[in-house]
Amino acid sequence: MANKVVKSPYPGTFYRRPSPEADTYLTEGDRVSPGDVVGLIEIMKTFYEVKSDEEGTAERFLVDNEALVEVGQEILLLRD
Repeated sequence: MANKVVKSPYPGTFYRRPSPEADTYLTEGDRVSPGDVVGLIEIMKTFYEVKSDEEGTAERFLVDNEALVEVGQEILLLRD
């Protein structure tokens, strides 16, 4: 069973939900397909969607909600 990761395409603040009162985009155990939004990254008050390039099951997030991330940093671990 190979593990895959979703990486940050941008530097900024990572958010797991579209707004503070909304549910998270996904939780551990959810199925993920290519193109699915897994979170947002905020850069200077502008929000960008983080989408998966891989298919799998969300095993665990590797960064906390509202954590600073760098380009290429692993955000989410997926399993087949």
